[in-house]
Amino acid sequence: MPRTDGRERTALVVLCAAVFLDSMDLSLMGVALPAIGRDLSLPESLLQWLMSGYAIAYGGFLLLGGRIADLFGRRRVFLLSLAVFAAASLAGGLLSDGWPLVVTRVVKGVAAALTAPAALSLITTTFAEGPSRNRALGVYALAGATGYTAGLIASGLLTEISWRLVFFLPVPVAVLVLAVAPLVLPRGLRPPGAREGFDVAGAGAVTGGVLLLVFALTERNWPAGVVAVLLLGAFVLVERRQSAPLVPLEVFGVATVRAANLSALAWACATIGWQFVAVLYLQQVLGYTALATGLGIVPMGLAIVVTANLAGRLIGRWGLGRVAATGMLVQGAGILLFLRAGAGGDYLTVLLPALVVHGIGNGLSFPSLNIAAVGGLPDERQGLASGLITSSVQIGAGIGVAALAALMTLGGSALGGYRIAFLTAGGFSLLGAVIAAYGLRPRRPAPVPTA
Repeated sequence: MPRTDGRERTALVVLCAAVFLDSMDLSLMGVALPAIGRDLSLPESLLQWLMSGYAIAYGGFLLLGGRIADLFGRRRVFLLSLAVFAAASLAGGLLSDGWPLVVTRVVKGVAAALTAPAALSLITTTFAEGPSRNRALGVYALAGATGYTAGLIASGLLTEISWRLVFFLPVPVAVLVLAVAPLVLPRGLRPPGAREGFDVAGAGAVTGGVLLLVFALTERNWPAGVVAVLLLGAFVLVERRQSAPLVPLEVFGVATVRAANLSALAWACATIGWQFVAVLYLQQVLGYTALATGLGIVPMGLAIVVTANLAGRLIGRWGLGRVAATGMLVQGAGILLFLRAGAGGDYLTVLLPALVVHGIGNGLSFPSLNIAAVGGLPDERQGLASGLITSSVQIGAGIGVAALAALMTLGGSALGGYRIAFLTAGGFSLLGAVIAAYGLRPRRPAPVPTA
């Protein structure tokens, strides 16, 4: 925890609690889906949208959410979007029809897309750049990582009682955050540049493009992918001509921002894609129950917690590039260790070491990439930078899951398909390490010409 006064410390806890909820909601549905389908007689084609509806809305609206936070005030956007998140969670627990349930998940995804960049930019503008901010961002990244793991565990436990508790779980936490947040979050004025205007054309193009891209990856709908590429190309053209663009393209001229986002995309392809495959492997090959699968991943979560707490100190000593690249390499090693597991992999001697090594690498790399993505940018661009890095992770997650799911069918056998998927996930992690090592290394200042 950063060395700050009590108010800043409480503000950090509040903001991290919100991102914990956002991340937890990504994984809460997985274990509960069969129970929901049986209870409400829903087809699998509808059930999958309880997960993908949230992910598509989350990934699609992140850039827009970051800019809205910059324009209309981070504190205000954070509070309003979290209130909508809590209301949609409550409604989901009370409903008993399929498509209304999906709508609540989509609304929650949009709300999370506004909450996450607002929270991250509140942290970066509350803590000064340097060790204090690095430690705060390490805690933030830790909250997101542990939220996903906690969702897997909580989903199994709560579904044993009632799947409706999976919807209700975020409500009391969100209400508590809403009660405390107005007392500790800085009010402040809108950041400089907030009155520059709103880029409607750019917002429509990038939001539509990212939504369709994530949809195309989730559903393997290639016509939607073509339209997505066209919209994203139109977005670039629009931004070049706008006087007040949604995403100033010069942001990508900052080497660390560019490298951090590309590396984060590869990071998500590796770790989220691996998690998708590993959960299926544990259940379909090794015969684990859903609850046993969630509990089996706990050591990885603990390794992330411990390592993320040390990441800030290591960054101060080694630098962002070295820590991020080392983390990606270690994460890749943990993924590749799963190749040792066959049709009857022993947990203690085979799976546990792989999970712990993966968690250590994860805990080193993710905080480093978050810090690099927002460093060197002025306060009025922090919401944008936060939206960019979170959007990179969500898009990477969609690419990783889609790619590994497709590759699993190419192995000639079920076990062969898993091996190909694990190899590919390790390759994604290696790619991210290379990008981080070269893109995040310290730049020497250009020599000053002499007369």
